[in-house]
Parts: sequence; C-alpha cells; structure tokens
Amino acid sequence: MKRRAFTLIELLVVIAVIGVLVALLLPAVQQAREAARRTQCKSHLKQLGLALHNYHDAHSTFPAGYYSFATSNGSGPASANIDPQSWDAAPGWGWGTALLPYLDQAPLSNQLDSAQPIWAPQHASGIAMTLPVFLCPSATGGDEPFTVQDAAGNPLLIGGSSVLLGRSHYVASHGQESCWGDCGSSLTGLVFTDIYSGTTRTVNINGNAGVVADGPFYRNSATRFRDMTDGPSTPILLGEHSSRLSDKTWVGVVPGAFTHPRISTPLNGSDAAATLTLVHAGPSGGELDITGFPIIHPVNFPTLHVGQM
Repeated sequence: MKRRAFTLIELLVVIAVIGVLVALLLPAVQQAREAARRTQCKSHLKQLGLALHNYHDAHSTFPAGYYSFATSNGSGPASANIDPQSWDAAPGWGWGTALLPYLDQAPLSNQLDSAQPIWAPQHASGIAMTLPVFLCPSATGGDEPFTVQDAAGNPLLIGGSSVLLGRSHYVASHGQESCWGDCGSSLTGLVFTDIYSGTTRTVNINGNAGVVADGPFYRNSATRFRDMTDGPSTPILLGEHSSRLSDKTWVGVVPGAFTHPRISTPLNGSDAAATLTLVHAGPSGGELDITGFPIIHPVNFPTLHVGQM
C-alpha cells in the first residue's frame, strides 16, 4: 500500500508543537546554564578567598591593595616617580598579582618583576593575560584585556606606549570611604619626581598619605586578621564588579590612569587610578549628593559608579 505523505496542515501542526516545546524548555535550559555560571563565579570567589588566607598564613598579613613607593626627595629612579594628583607611584602591583603563586600561577608570577613598574616593557605580555579565576562567567561587558585610559578617556601613554591590562570581575574592598589615598585635611609639602613631566618639584597634596581608608585594602596596606576588630568573618574583602559598569584588572594600579563609566549619567563620572582594582561600599562620609546629603553605597546594589562594588 502506498504510504500517504504529510499534509501541509499536519506539517504545520508538528512545527507548532516543536516550537511550543522549545519555548517551554528554553527558559529552563537558560536558567540551568545561568545557575552553572553563578556556581562557577562563587567557586572563583572562593578560590580567591582561600588564596588570601594562604597569603596571610605565609606573610602574616594580607597583600596590599596595591604597592606604591615614592621617594621623598625626588631623586629616585623612574620606578619611584609619583603622580602628584593622586599620590600614586610605581610599581603599582595589586592584590591580584600578589595572589598569583597561591592560584597555581607561579610561572606567571615569576615573569613579573615586583621591583619594576607594571608598565615596564618586559611585563607587556604577562600583564595582558586573561586569567579565568579572575572572571565571573555571569558578568557582562566582556572579559578581554583593556587599554588603560587617561582623564580624558584616551589611551594613557607612558614612555610613548599604552598599557594593556588583563581584566578582572573581582575587586577588593577599600572600605566605606572613597578618597583613594587623599583622605584627611592636612597639606603635605614634599619633593617628588612628577610622573607627567619627569621633573623634580614640590607637591602639595590635600591629604595625609598615612590615612587612606577604613577598609582592609588600600595603597600599601598590610591588614592582619587581628586588625579586624569585629572578627574575620564580618569584613567584606572581595566582591564582584561587572565590566558593564567599568574596567577592572587583577594586575594593579597605573599612576595617572582613570577608570571611566560604561554607563554615563550626570552624577557618574571617572575616578582615580586606584579604582582599577579597589572599590568601596557603604555610607561614604566624603561623598554628598546634589542636595548635600551623604551618598549611600550598599553592597550588591550597583549605582553605576566605577568605584563601587
């Protein structure tokens, strides 16, 4: 007996049924994938947390938010030049770089000379590497390396060359303040080598270089467990920051750089180089809104700011 072919109506019905099934199953598949991505994000954050603990076990302190060593007489080498606008200087290596040996990245750590600045030519390939442990698969905005920018949003040039940094979706907590190294009210007049011009000059900075943050990570910080007066399980050490908001890196801080918001609003602008790897959360005593009241930055409640977790 000759087999009867599908009629057009039957074919359309089959296609419609398949379409309905796909429509019903697709959200479930997407949710399962997102759950897997979130699990991986948490796993990476746990790895970083364990690396912090292992670093503390080895050094009796957590790594600095970033390392910045300026000379007080302006006679230091180029690696000690200072940005007079933020008090930042070389070498600039951040907490992420310090953790590399504890994240199975010892070979990369050995390629990076901590005595030389981040932007030294021999570091170009290493600092641009994409390391999965510093990335959250759920984060949007990309995971590729990015070029460090100046205040105007153009590539920052040091010695005529731009600086390409590997991306991170994880940032360290600077505390509730957002002064990035210029907290305080005293004027400091010291002689430094200006990183912009290479000339020696006296720099007056509105702030005390020794009072920089009320959180665990800041410039040249050396926080210990015993410094956490409310217990080691309470303070926030690390958190996520999506590339959709701004660029962050595991490498460290480049003096003279700025982070710029991906989503611009009248109250959301660029911020200092320290925000390449540090952020703040909580009520910031130094920030006021247009009505004169403090700006509140609760954790996990992004305000689109480049310096907020």
